Amino acid sequence: MTADDTFGRLDDDDYPAYSMGRAAELLSTTPAFLRALGEARLISPLRSEGGHRRYSRYQLRIAARARELVDHGTPIEAACRIVILEDQLEEAQRLNAEYRRAAESANPTAAA
Repeated sequence: MTADDTFGRLDDDDYPAYSMGRAAELLSTTPAFLRALGEARLISPLRSEGGHRRYSRYQLRIAARARELVDHGTPIEAACRIVILEDQLEEAQRLNAEYRRAAESANPTAAA
């Protein structure tokens, strides 16, 4: 099961937001791993009213991808950089597709 299958494809910080302990359990890791991702500036946990760390499904998807890389021997700092670049590439591809669709609908003869 991949990170996308487990946590869905959310691009926002909708609920549910999971506590650090529950997030670590869902990722089959430890809270220390989530703290390390925060120190590497990959994910910044949300804060509840009581000041407790909370993680969105999007953040869990990102953390799960980093966990996959680390499990295959990639150092955590490099895994974080890879995940960030993958996320930026995905966003760039999405924007490119949107611009192409808009250009094709504005000028239907150019697409032929």
